[in-house]
Amino acid sequence: MMIFAFSAFFDQMKGPSPNRGAGDNAVFQTRVLRAMRGGQPMEREYIGIDLHKQFFQACAIRATGERRWEQRFPRTDGGLTLFGARCTPATAIAVEATGPTWAFVDALQPTGATICVVDPRKTRLKAGYAAKTDRLDARRLADALRRESVVSIYVPPPLVRELREVCRGRHQVVRLRTRVAQMIRALLLRSGVDDVPVRRVFSDRGLAWLETVRLSPDAATSLARLRQVLVAIQAEAASADALVRARAAADPIACALDAMVGIGPVLGLTIRAEIGDGGRFRRGAELASYAGLVPRVDASADRYWSGRITREGSPWLRWALVEAAMHAIRRSDAIGHWARQLAVRKGAFKARVALARRLCDDVVRVWSH
Repeated sequence: MMIFAFSAFFDQMKGPSPNRGAGDNAVFQTRVLRAMRGGQPMEREYIGIDLHKQFFQACAIRATGERRWEQRFPRTDGGLTLFGARCTPATAIAVEATGPTWAFVDALQPTGATICVVDPRKTRLKAGYAAKTDRLDARRLADALRRESVVSIYVPPPLVRELREVCRGRHQVVRLRTRVAQMIRALLLRSGVDDVPVRRVFSDRGLAWLETVRLSPDAATSLARLRQVLVAIQAEAASADALVRARAAADPIACALDAMVGIGPVLGLTIRAEIGDGGRFRRGAELASYAGLVPRVDASADRYWSGRITREGSPWLRWALVEAAMHAIRRSDAIGHWARQLAVRKGAFKARVALARRLCDDVVRVWSH
């Protein structure tokens, strides 16, 4: 009883965690254990996962750092079930953010374990080590979790992930359409034919004009093939665009963002989906840093260096904010006037990025209200 009393007193002396509410890049916090087994608290267990497409390597250690077990599991339903049977509410799991991470996290939610998705760029597990294997990676990840030296990232709920898939899928189809249109223009240029007389090759006028072009037999075959592909992609792009607009109309946050100058339903839903939980950001500067729109800074003593933007975080969010800045430069308020003057002095590209950082303030303000 004296040991438990001393432990409770020590927990009270530690006070609140300084990382509480730190947002997306918070250091993982150990939760107070409530689980009981046979009337006694369960022993804390830390598991590091090295996740791959076909399998995952797991290593479990105690709170003292002693290794309990390690095993390789297939990344199948059977393998996840077998691994889940070893997890309890007293288990803390650390897994790096990769392609199959979200499905892995969803499969382990019923176990009640605490799951920490680790940012591999900010959690240096291999520094100072000459060897790198799946087993060593799992061991180092478990030990870093035990020492609370891993940097976790935001885990979006399934509904937010679905919105992201809708927006990203539409963007990918549009990019593919642009790529095919560029291939058609390049083919016409190589054949010595004038360019398409309309701005959008995939429009009805552009597609009708392509049917009238006379080329050599082989070039005409290639043009017919590309035109057929462009027609199919255009139909898919129109369907994807309609879906995004319908989802944006049903989302109150996307509708609020749509009211901002430069942001329409497509950009509004993209920003809403990529941010997920706007409560993570108290200021626009935090959102700009999350989107990778802030410059790199290296300062020491009287030396200060500021470089290009970091380009870290979601590239989809960064694209949406810069795209919105391209249209928001026509704003009639003081910010729009400042952006136009900056474009004259520094150039259009730098002005867009600077205005995108200013838009982060408006996004945070609109989201909070």
